[in-house]
Amino acid sequence: MKITSAEFIKSAVWPPQYPPAALPEIAFVGRSNVGKSSLINTLVGRKNLAKTSNTPGRTQLINFFTVNEKISFVDLPGYGFAKVPQSVKKDWGEMMEAYLKERPSLCLVIFILDIRRDPNADDLSLRDWLEHYRIPYLYILTKSDKLSNNQAMARRKAIEKTLQITAEKKPILFSAKTQKGKTDIWDFLKIHLASLPAGRS
Repeated sequence: MKITSAEFIKSAVWPPQYPPAALPEIAFVGRSNVGKSSLINTLVGRKNLAKTSNTPGRTQLINFFTVNEKISFVDLPGYGFAKVPQSVKKDWGEMMEAYLKERPSLCLVIFILDIRRDPNADDLSLRDWLEHYRIPYLYILTKSDKLSNNQAMARRKAIEKTLQITAEKKPILFSAKTQKGKTDIWDFLKIHLASLPAGRS
């Protein structure tokens, strides 16, 4: 997809602070430091649209962006960072749940996993939650450039087994460094957006 514009709209915590639900929204969700912001930046061809950091837990707000004035990307706070106080974890969890459960314009969740890491209890809980509420999602395995091709294939197979991934939810391997997977992700998004009911795309 040719990107003609990509803009930060606002940050929010709770639903009254969200921007109007005027565009179909694609939410990016994953463990802290999994590469959500780098994925967003790579997809839109911008270096610093979504702020990146080597410090896990940096994204503490829900950040809204518009792309080509036709769709919205939503960067949700990372979860599962051990050094974050329990009270903050609770707030983040409630913030994420409020968005994912109640946002009418949400049409897809990009479920991001580091290909080098085994899915943990938080990842499994998120998968079960998305399934329960029937929210469509796509698995992306980031940092694939850190492994050889054979290693990456083996890791993908192990992750698919742990998460019981079916053929229609086959993960896409991605690397922000090499841009591997960028075209595949956009191809999926274009098909998904085209399949939405009238008024949602």
